[in-house]
Amino acid sequence: MSGGRNGEIARGWEAVVATARRTAAEGLVVGTSGNVSLRVGDTVLVTPSGVPYDRLRPEDLTGVDPEGNQILGKLTPTSELPLHLAIYRNTGARAVVHTHAVHATAVSALVTEVPPIHYAAALLGGTVRVAPYARYGTPELAANMLAALRDRTGCLLANHGTVTHGTTLDQAYDRTAQLEWLCRVWLAASSVPGRTPALLTPDQLDAVTRALEDYGQR
Repeated sequence: MSGGRNGEIARGWEAVVATARRTAAEGLVVGTSGNVSLRVGDTVLVTPSGVPYDRLRPEDLTGVDPEGNQILGKLTPTSELPLHLAIYRNTGARAVVHTHAVHATAVSALVTEVPPIHYAAALLGGTVRVAPYARYGTPELAANMLAALRDRTGCLLANHGTVTHGTTLDQAYDRTAQLEWLCRVWLAASSVPGRTPALLTPDQLDAVTRALEDYGQR
C-alpha cells in the first residue's frame, strides 16, 4: 500500500475503535457485544471478536476483503462478519454499526415492525422492520437482515439487537441512536395502562421523508 493508503487505513481504524467505544460508553452494548465496521476502498475494517474495545490499539487493526478473507491484522474478525459483508455487497453503505441496545432489543421481541410513534422513523427510511430470528454469525441471519433493510438504513434483529448503516460512521451511529430512542419512546407510551399510543400514518411518514430532503445546512 502507498503511504497515502496506509494513512487512510490508519485513520479509518481510529474511527472504528472510537465508534465502538462510543457504543459501550453510551450503553448500547455490554462487554464485547456488538460490532462496527468501515469500508475503505476494497478493505473492510472491522472490530475483532471478543476483545474489549478499551483494549484495542493501532496495531490491533483488523481488515478483510469483500469476500471476507483477512488481509490485515492477526486478531480474528467479529463473528458477525457475514452480516457486515452482506450490507456492503448489497447497498452503497460505507459504515455499519450493530448493537444490543436494551430498548430496541426488547421491542424486537414484541413486534414485527417498530410502531411508527414518531417521525424519527423517516430518518431510517420508513417504518423499521424486524428481521426474523436466526443464530448470530449465520448466513440465515444476514439474509433475514437484508430483507428487513430493503429501502431502509436500519432494522432490528429479533431477540438480538440493531443494525444501521450509512455513508460515514457518524451517520450510521446516529441512526442507531435514533432507533434506540424510537423504541424507548414506544415502550414508554405503550406501558401506560388503559391507553393505546397514537401512531403516524404512512402518508404522514412520507410527508416527513419528503421534508427531510431539504433539512439541514446546504
